[in-house]
Amino acid sequence: MNTKSLVLSAMLLGVGTVLYLVIPGINGGMKPDFLLTMMFIAILLTPTIKNTVVVGLATGILSGLFSTFPAGFIPNVIDKAITAFVFFVVIIALKSLATKLVIQAIVTAAGTALSGAIFLTSAIFIMGAEVPFGELYLLVVLPTIALNTIALVIIYPIVQQTLKRTSFNTALANS
Repeated sequence: MNTKSLVLSAMLLGVGTVLYLVIPGINGGMKPDFLLTMMFIAILLTPTIKNTVVVGLATGILSGLFSTFPAGFIPNVIDKAITAFVFFVVIIALKSLATKLVIQAIVTAAGTALSGAIFLTSAIFIMGAEVPFGELYLLVVLPTIALNTIALVIIYPIVQQTLKRTSFNTALANS
């Protein structure tokens, strides 16, 4: 992982953190996780195992620090680490298809669905949170899937165009 990709990933996570902090909560104060979208973009730009591990853990820590969910730190770290790895494996498995925005949007939606399921499951079983899984999945995770997918479709092409004009060496520059 070179310094430029590390800086790019950090900038994306910084933007995701700011979005997470300024977006108002929905359905009882729960917030959509735009950090997740930025994590997906960082992995798409630099699809290496090193980048995925660093970005997944950093995203989990940042999400956990600012989580409005009771005892949400550990479930966030678990969720983001697993989701980042699964997202990476799917992107690598899809190779040439993963360069298409439609496929990226579908994988983002699936990744967000997985992330929500892992987060709620770990919060319920590991942390002992007494929350209704199905209700929270429907009221928070499903809208987040839509918002994250729309955010990726809007933000990723902007990042692509910006990076094509710079000297950043990413998967985009090599394709």
